[in-house]
Amino acid sequence: MQSIFQSYSRRQFLTTAAGASGAFLLHPLFARQTEDIDPRIAAIVAKTIGIDTHNHIDVPLNAPELPGPAIDLAGELKNSGLTAVCMTFAVDYQKLVNPGDAYNRFVSGLDAMDKALKDNKIKRAFNLSDLKIARQKHHPTVIQSVEGAHFLEGKLDRLAGAYERGLRHLGLLHDNDASVPLGDIYTKTPQWGGLTAFGADVIRECNRQGILVDLAHASNATIDAALKVATKPVLISHTGLDTQPGQNERMAQMMKPRLISKEQSKIVADAGGVIGVWTHLAETPIEFAANVRALVEIIGADHVAIGTDTKLTPAYRSPNAPNRGAGGQAQQGVRAGERTNFAWADQKTGFYYTVVEALLKAGFNEQEIGKIGGGNYCRLFDAATA
Repeated sequence: MQSIFQSYSRRQFLTTAAGASGAFLLHPLFARQTEDIDPRIAAIVAKTIGIDTHNHIDVPLNAPELPGPAIDLAGELKNSGLTAVCMTFAVDYQKLVNPGDAYNRFVSGLDAMDKALKDNKIKRAFNLSDLKIARQKHHPTVIQSVEGAHFLEGKLDRLAGAYERGLRHLGLLHDNDASVPLGDIYTKTPQWGGLTAFGADVIRECNRQGILVDLAHASNATIDAALKVATKPVLISHTGLDTQPGQNERMAQMMKPRLISKEQSKIVADAGGVIGVWTHLAETPIEFAANVRALVEIIGADHVAIGTDTKLTPAYRSPNAPNRGAGGQAQQGVRAGERTNFAWADQKTGFYYTVVEALLKAGFNEQEIGKIGGGNYCRLFDAATA
C-alpha cells in the first residue's frame, strides 16, 4: 500500500490525494507534498469508507439554465479522501408558486446531475455493494439524495419514478412546507401535529421501495411519530448537540432551533438510527472532533456520522441573480466553512484526512473512526436498500 497525502487543518483547505493503492490527483491549490501526511492517517482513510451524509452539489434547477457550468466533482471527491457523498439539492430555495414547480425543478436537478456525473465518469451507488466496490477501486461515488419531498406534490407514485432515476436517500423536510405538507419543521411554528398522514405514507413507501429516510429539519414531534411508522432505521443527516453551540454567538443563535437535545438523540439511537454532526459550529477540526465526542458520549459510536451540509463543488445561482457572473458562478472567493474541502480556515489537506487526524487527536481509535466516518451510514443504507 502506498502512502498518500498531507497534514490537516480548518475551514479553508486544499486537499491532496494520492492513494493507498490508487492514483489520486493532487489538488492544484495544495502546496504541501504528499509525503507530508501521517502514514497512519493515510492508512485509515484508505481502509475505511468515508461518507459525508449531507453534501450540496449545486446545479441548475430551472430547465432553461441546463446543463450549467462544468464542475470538477471527481477531483474534489478524490481530494477529499471520501469514498462518497450523499449528493443533495433542494427545490424550495426559490419560492414555489405554481403547481408543478417543485417537480419540474426536481427533474431538472436530476438531469443536471446526470450530466455532471457523466462528465466526471462517476456512477451513483445504489446499495452497499456499490460503496464497497468504489472503495476497493479507489474510484469515488455518490449517493443520490434530495432535501425535502416537495417534488411529490401529494403524489406518492412519484417515488417510484424518483427511485428509477437513482434516488436512494430522501430528506423528508426542508425549510419550507411542501404543497401537501409532510410534517412540522423545526424552524417553523408547529401546525401539523408532527408527522402528517401523507408524511407517514411517504415513509412507508420509502421503506418499501428501498430509499433511506432522513429526518433532518423535522421537529421532535415529527421525529417521534416517524419512528413509530418506519420499519427501517432512520437518519438525521446534519445537526449537532444543543449543548455544543460553538463560540460564534451569531451562528449559535441561528443554529439553535436546528440542534438536537440529548434526550431526543437517545430516542433516535434507541430506534437504531444514526445522527450526522455538521461542521458549522466548529471553528477548527479539533472543535469538530469535540462535537462528535460529545454526541458519542450520549448515544455511542455506533450511532454517529458526519453530515457537513457543505458544498463539495462551487456554489451555483441563476445567472440572473444579483452578484453573479455568466453561468451562475459566484463572484467572490471561497468562504471558509462553505466548501467541503475548505471547511476550516487554515486547512491544508482534504476533508476526510483532516477529520481523521482530528478524531485521532480526540482519542478515537481506528475502529470508532471507521464507524463514524462512514460505517454507521453504510449500515443504515444497507438496511434501507437491501
